[in-house]
Amino acid sequence: MATEAQPTSADAASAHRRRPAIVAVDDEPAVLAAIARDLRRGFGERYRVLRAGAGEEALEILRELRARGDAVALLIADQRMPVMEGTRYLTEARKLVPEAKRVLLTAYADTEAAIAAINEVALDYYLLKPWDPPEEQLYPVLEDLLTTWEAGAALEAGGVRLVGHRFSKESHDLRDFLVRNRVPARWLDVERDGEARELLTVAGVRDGRLPVALLEDGTVLERPTILELAERLGVAGVPAQDHYDLVVVGGGPAGLAAAVYGASEGLRTVMVEREAPGGQAGQSSRIENYLGFPAGLSGSDLARRATDQARRLGAELLTVQEAVGLHAEGAARLVALSGGEALSASCVIVASGVSYRQLDTPGFRELTGAGIYYGAALTEARACADQHVVVIGGANSAGQAAVYVSGYAARVTMLVRGPSLEKSMSHYLIEQIADRSNIEVRTGTTAVAAAGEDGHLRHLEIEGPDGAATLDVDACFVFIGAAPRTDWLDGVVARDVRGFILAGRETQANGWPLAREPYMLETTLPGVFVAGDVRARSVKRVASAVGEGSMAVSLIHEYLAEG
Repeated sequence: MATEAQPTSADAASAHRRRPAIVAVDDEPAVLAAIARDLRRGFGERYRVLRAGAGEEALEILRELRARGDAVALLIADQRMPVMEGTRYLTEARKLVPEAKRVLLTAYADTEAAIAAINEVALDYYLLKPWDPPEEQLYPVLEDLLTTWEAGAALEAGGVRLVGHRFSKESHDLRDFLVRNRVPARWLDVERDGEARELLTVAGVRDGRLPVALLEDGTVLERPTILELAERLGVAGVPAQDHYDLVVVGGGPAGLAAAVYGASEGLRTVMVEREAPGGQAGQSSRIENYLGFPAGLSGSDLARRATDQARRLGAELLTVQEAVGLHAEGAARLVALSGGEALSASCVIVASGVSYRQLDTPGFRELTGAGIYYGAALTEARACADQHVVVIGGANSAGQAAVYVSGYAARVTMLVRGPSLEKSMSHYLIEQIADRSNIEVRTGTTAVAAAGEDGHLRHLEIEGPDGAATLDVDACFVFIGAAPRTDWLDGVVARDVRGFILAGRETQANGWPLAREPYMLETTLPGVFVAGDVRARSVKRVASAVGEGSMAVSLIHEYLAEG
């Protein structure tokens, strides 16, 4: 039976039970009492703290909570317990409450087991005993994990209700916008969900007016554009100043790092992002090799953390705004926006990133958003339950998507143009793919045509070492190529033949106008810098993009000191 860490009155207990639960398990009564005491003191106002003296007892608590529909936010377990060790308990607990954060308590001698558990049970953190003082050793760690859980729980609860057809490009684009901007929302498929039909009837919306967004204030938006929905939700934002020290174009890792460092160092900073913070990296289901996160983290979580950090430090963030032009006007640099406004700044950092290359293969353009998706694995994965999914690409983004989607789909087929994954994909991803029995990798293979039925994807024609074949598929995710987002800079800064921006010494033979040498990340337009994947010869990794974003701010200080 579950033991409450703190007794309450009958009336208060009813409200208490509605709180999400933290479940702690340890076979030593004194240690269990200590962890329950500290949890109650640090988180008792927001969470219900339950405790158990053994793994099986804790699993029974979880079964009861699940049967009642109660949320479980955090599991804390000691490693050394008789009968059922902590790692085994967390493995079983993950099947019951997969969204709960998992923490292992270990002694120093058990750290190897804890590190192994990061992969075995998707452990979120391990804590060394003792954790004194809890204000330094316990609370910051758990607060971070609970904040991440709360963000996910809010998204699941849903504030906006979006009703539409699954294989509608317009519906997909709105869903993708809501997911990537972490807007709490529920998706209702009009073909599958009875509630969707009821909502449409109540709202008086006809099928021909889908998709429809029903907001919490009762507003009904029929066939809204992304910008219309963003403005009604307050996501887009408007500039607060007439002139800035720094405009950052692009909200991927490089742009977010520039916004964080610019704001933290006293620069009046605004970041402009055309879609959602995080860029391509923000769509990654799991980044496992980013320094300082031994358990890995999702691209969405990285983007959330960086966005919160930038805002806390004073940076402005304008999303669903696209830079469409740039020119110098005296000492100012003016960035024109798609809405007709312009941002004035002393310096600009272009961190607009890259897009996945659109395939011109027959059938792909017509079925984009209707079974064929560029990126968007996080948005569509759950809808692929028990289906056959194809992932096209052989780099890390494709590997991450294949692993993530394999948790939902019955079968995942990877089409890789090259002879193997070794040259294009990180070793840890190759191992994870090999461990998934429902992932098949076809090397030397390309898609040559796509065909649909009833308006959505049904077949892919492929060619490989064994000749031509037809695959019956339900969805296809494309992760190939890197097309730089620099068309808006045509004739403004020098680019290479593929459109990537030249910087530093490479600008000297390509139109650099001043007597002084350009700074390392400076473009051919003085005061305009470039960072991240959009820079020619850049290393396409999250860590290097973050490094370039922060380094660009340091160079901007040198530039501003000149004048």
